[in-house]
Amino acid sequence: MKGNITQIHDCYGCGVCAASCSKKIIKIRLNKNGFYQPYIDEPDKCSDCGICLDVCAFNHKERALKPEEINIRSWAAWSNDEKVRRKCSSGGIGFEIGKQLIEQGYQAVGCRYDIREQRAEHYIATTVEEFIASIGSKYIQSYTETAFNQIKRRGQKYLVTGTPCQIDSFRRMIRKFRCKENFILMDFYCHCVPSMLAWKAYIKMLEPKIGKVTYASWRNKFEYGWHDSWLMGMDGEKTSKPVDWHDSYNLLIREKKTFIQSLRSKGDLFYKFFLGDMCLGPQCQNSCKYKYDKSSADIRIGDLWGDTYKDDQKGVSALVAFTEKGYDVVENLTNVSLIEHPLEIVAEGQMKTNARAIDTYPLVMYALRRGMPIDGVIFKLLDILQMVCTKLRLMIK
Repeated sequence: MKGNITQIHDCYGCGVCAASCSKKIIKIRLNKNGFYQPYIDEPDKCSDCGICLDVCAFNHKERALKPEEINIRSWAAWSNDEKVRRKCSSGGIGFEIGKQLIEQGYQAVGCRYDIREQRAEHYIATTVEEFIASIGSKYIQSYTETAFNQIKRRGQKYLVTGTPCQIDSFRRMIRKFRCKENFILMDFYCHCVPSMLAWKAYIKMLEPKIGKVTYASWRNKFEYGWHDSWLMGMDGEKTSKPVDWHDSYNLLIREKKTFIQSLRSKGDLFYKFFLGDMCLGPQCQNSCKYKYDKSSADIRIGDLWGDTYKDDQKGVSALVAFTEKGYDVVENLTNVSLIEHPLEIVAEGQMKTNARAIDTYPLVMYALRRGMPIDGVIFKLLDILQMVCTKLRLMIK
C-alpha cells in the first residue's frame, strides 16, 4: 500500500489530488492559517492506491517536465487590440492565447474572482466572453477543486492556466492517466501566495464603505500606467452593480471604472502584506522549485520588467515557451506583436530565489487568526516587534 495525501502537510494546495482520486473523497479546504490543503472526508473508502501522492508536486523533489522535453525560447509580447492590452495586467498575451485556442475548439481553464465566496477560483470557459473573467492578476490562492473535477480526460482539449505548482501537479496527472495530448499547460511568474486570512481581513475593512464586494481588480493601469500599476480597484453593492459576465465581448472588454483605488506606488494595505512577504505560505517560502527558468508548463507568461521596456506604459508581457507544444502555440498566434529576446531580458525582473518569512511573520499570522483589523492593530504590533528585532540584531552584532 502506498498511503494517501493525509501524510502531506503544508502542501501547495493545488487540488490535483482531489481531481485524481477515483473515489472522489478528497476535498480542498482552508486550514487554520488560511491556505488550501487536502482532506479525506471518508477515510474508510480510501484504498491507499497512492495516486494522490503520485500526482502531488509537493511530494516530489524534481519537476514533472523532464530536461529532455525542455527547449526554451522567449519573447516580449502584447496584444494588438488596444482594449485588451489596456484591460490586462501587462500586455494581454495570456488572454490572446486563451482566446485563440477557444476559437480552435479548446476549453480554457482559468482563474476568476467569485463574488459569492469572495475568493479566486478556477473555472472552465467555453466561450471567449466567459474567458474575459480570467483577465488580470489575482494575488490570492485559487480554489481549484470544482473546476479540476469537471475536466474530461478524453474527448475534449483544454488550455489549463495556473500557478507553477498547480501546473506541475497537473502535468503529473495527465501523464499518469495518459491523456497529455489533450492539454496545453500555461503557468506564470509567481511571487508566492498570501494567506486568505489577509484577504478576508482586507474585505472586512472595505465593506463598511462599499458594501459586499462585487468586483475586484488587483492591477490597474488606468491611472498611472503599467510600471506603477499597483492599484486595487474595488466595487461593492453600495457603489455599483455586479459585472454581467453574459454581456457581449465588446461590453466586457471595455474599461471599467472602480470606486476605490489605492495610493500610488504600492500604497495599498493588501500589497503591503503581499509584497512585504508578511503572510506568505510556508510551502512557497520553503518548497517552491519554479523560479525564473524552472517550470513544468508548455508556456509561461508574466510582466516583462527590466530596462528594455522601462519606458513602455501600455504593458508588455513576458512569454516563454518551454516545450515544442508551447512553441507551436506561439508560432501560430495572430493579432499579437512578438519580439524574440534571450531569457535574460524576458525574465530580467523576475525572482530567482524564494521569498522568505520576515521576523514578524509569527505575529502577523497570530493577529490574522485572531481576526484583528488589517488597518489598525496589526501594524502597531508590527512596528513594535520590528523595532525589538532590530535592537536584538544590533546587540548580537
